[in-house]
Amino acid sequence: MRVIAIDGPAGSGKSTVARGVAAALGLAELDTGAMYRAVTLAALRGRVPLDDGPALGEVARTIRLDIGDRIVLDGDDVSEEIRGAEVSGVVSVVAAHAEVRTEMVRRQRDWVAGHGGGVVEGRDIGTVVFPDAALKVFLTASEEERARRRKVEGSDEGAAALARRDRLDSTRPTSPLKPADDAVVIDSTGRTAAAVIADVVARA
Repeated sequence: MRVIAIDGPAGSGKSTVARGVAAALGLAELDTGAMYRAVTLAALRGRVPLDDGPALGEVARTIRLDIGDRIVLDGDDVSEEIRGAEVSGVVSVVAAHAEVRTEMVRRQRDWVAGHGGGVVEGRDIGTVVFPDAALKVFLTASEEERARRRKVEGSDEGAAALARRDRLDSTRPTSPLKPADDAVVIDSTGRTAAAVIADVVARA
């Protein structure tokens, strides 16, 4: 299976780049962040305590989740809802639980096996989910640039909120956000999405 791993913090351009690379190479694309957001939304709807790892793990194991052009949770299209402020504010807390990550990693590997490979974007793809990926890319950008992009996308996350998510994601004990030792680090600050996509495709 041909797997291209694209990791990085929120607003670094992962989703846009992953979609462009997948289209250029004729591969399927998986947004793993949407999976964690869906689990978070399901937990909020079920009023599951966000500090209860085992209970959140059970949510992750039992939800019906379809990740594609639209995000469908238990038969409900939640593509827009999972991007809202309520989910964005706590998704890093939910994603920090080992029980949740174990189930999501299993689902991600199953998805790639079912698609015969793909471009997979997230925060621990090159380090944990697919450490043998053909290409590992870690995207970065300045906090100001990332906050600007999030605003353009309709998110109200400012630089302070992104910094908080960065801190939570990079310091969690299970699968912290960090570049794989053999990842290509690309700073997308001031670069167009097309230029970054072309850069990644050239390396694939």
